[in-house]
Amino acid sequence: MRFAPITPARIVFGDGAPDAPPYAPDFGDVYHARAGALAQARHVFLGGNALPQRWQGRARFVILETGFGLGHNFLATWAAWRDDPHRCERLWFVSIDKHPPTRGDLARAHAASPLPGLARDLVDAWPPLTPDLHTLAFDGGRVMLRLAFGDVAQWLPQLVLDADAFYLDGFAPDRNPAMWDARVLKALAGRAAPGATAATWSVARDVRDGLAGAGFAVERAPGFGGKREMTVARYAPAFTPRRARAPGRVAPRDAVVVGAGLAGAAAAQALAETGWAVTVLERRERPAAEASGNAAGLFHGSVAPDDGVPSRALRAAALEAARVYAPLLRESVVTGAACGLLQRVEDLTLDAMQARLARQGLPADYAQALDAPAASAHAGIAVDGPAWWFPGGGWLAPPTLVAHGLAHPRVTLRTGAAVHALRAHGDGWQMLDADGRVLAHSRTVVLANAHDAARLLGRGDWPLRSSRGQVTQLDAATAAHLPRPRVPLAGDGYAIALPDGGLLCGATRHAGDADASLRASDHAYNLERLRRLTGTAPAVDPAALAGRVGWRLAVPDRLPLVGAVPVAGAAAARVRDVARIEGLFVCTAFGSRGITWAPLAGALVAAWAAGDPFPLDARGVDALDAARLVPRA
Repeated sequence: MRFAPITPARIVFGDGAPDAPPYAPDFGDVYHARAGALAQARHVFLGGNALPQRWQGRARFVILETGFGLGHNFLATWAAWRDDPHRCERLWFVSIDKHPPTRGDLARAHAASPLPGLARDLVDAWPPLTPDLHTLAFDGGRVMLRLAFGDVAQWLPQLVLDADAFYLDGFAPDRNPAMWDARVLKALAGRAAPGATAATWSVARDVRDGLAGAGFAVERAPGFGGKREMTVARYAPAFTPRRARAPGRVAPRDAVVVGAGLAGAAAAQALAETGWAVTVLERRERPAAEASGNAAGLFHGSVAPDDGVPSRALRAAALEAARVYAPLLRESVVTGAACGLLQRVEDLTLDAMQARLARQGLPADYAQALDAPAASAHAGIAVDGPAWWFPGGGWLAPPTLVAHGLAHPRVTLRTGAAVHALRAHGDGWQMLDADGRVLAHSRTVVLANAHDAARLLGRGDWPLRSSRGQVTQLDAATAAHLPRPRVPLAGDGYAIALPDGGLLCGATRHAGDADASLRASDHAYNLERLRRLTGTAPAVDPAALAGRVGWRLAVPDRLPLVGAVPVAGAAAARVRDVARIEGLFVCTAFGSRGITWAPLAGALVAAWAAGDPFPLDARGVDALDAARLVPRA
């Protein structure tokens, strides 16, 4: 399955009358009733789903919308949630749109919004128009908007969630029949939580019949804006089909995370943001003491030759990393800069790079193909060939990111707590030290401790591969006479200008090498890569240079291992159907892209454990799922 490139909506504003709603010429329909978009949203979608009453007192409420349009339904729902003193703890709003507006058109649509603050926040957070699942967080993460850009028939089966309410708001059935197809409506049932409701302004016979055929009890209700009636429905199937990846438990909401590196901190923070209490056990005396301890590292996207599932998963990770890191770096919570990143390309011509972007329809705010002069202008130094420019990329200091994640008030860090064994006990798991003493107990455990996760699980069959990497750090005096790039440079190696005037470059890669000492030969190798990237390198004795050695963990397909741990010996035709060990999760094997993968991987583990909507499409989840290592039935 391939998601097509996104074509932004064509929107006509005004249409000759000051109160005329925006018009979509490609569908011959308006975006909302002339009586008002927010009023329509409140009557049809909030009222039709008995909101806000139904979300009151709940930990989580999930809304799934077909047709985001200009976002009025979301804004009305967000405003209602804000105004309700008994609101749910966390509101999820997931919406699909094949032709989303550009940021400029969205801003124009809400220029005179009665909800100016909320509308401005939505416009400011608007993501690049790529065919992915985009997460936007508001009100401190208590309101989560997730946007699936692409065809509804493709996206619905790929969403992993349990919706409590459905907003059905495509253009009219006779103008956009694909949005109301019976197969689309049937797919809603596979995403419906017990007692889910649905509402739409349409009373077309095919719509009502399609909902009834999908297991909904359908009724008519008073309509809005000149429409005498509208449709409301309640999910009441004759039988409930079995779900792959059943939602996690809601209570008790506590977890233990083993490992306090990038993976562990990301998982702990994501769980804490769902309202869980999290204990992190770290064997070292401080966090980020192993692979996550380098002075700096990169985060950025990629433009692969095709747009297959692995490529899409990595792009989703890069987009989530850019979203999460930008405010932390802007506010100096984490050391680094979201300044963009240049990736030097040696095996493609500029024409080939531009053709790849055009073929995949990737927008300029995600990736650009630059010639040498344009790349040099971004870098502030001479770049001698074409390069990818990733505006959302940058660099950061991993220890400061880890510290930020572990500083969440619902996270407790315990250092010097080496987990020697894992033991099932009662309805949960005990973590034991080398003397058999219980370090912690919980029903939910996330193993984010690199290769040691496989040891604790007794999974010697997992094809984990460790490779030694050495970075070289030049101090300010050594780097003073070198070209200093304004943005991180990557390609064959990387170069990062550090705030103290120094420069970090690297890194080597040696599989199966356990030598922890710094090697002059590796420093010389890194300096040669620095010379190729920047045109020069210092004339110094490599043996006198500082640096650091760490080990990357990966599996042969170079994708992380994330999700519920599969039962040993289990097999199934599909990855998502493999039996799981209750309460055990893994989050490891990030390879050389730990900073990029961490936010998405942490969010995925938290969603899996807590039952929240998944941050990645089902096929992308399959690609990261540890059960992919299980032989297929």
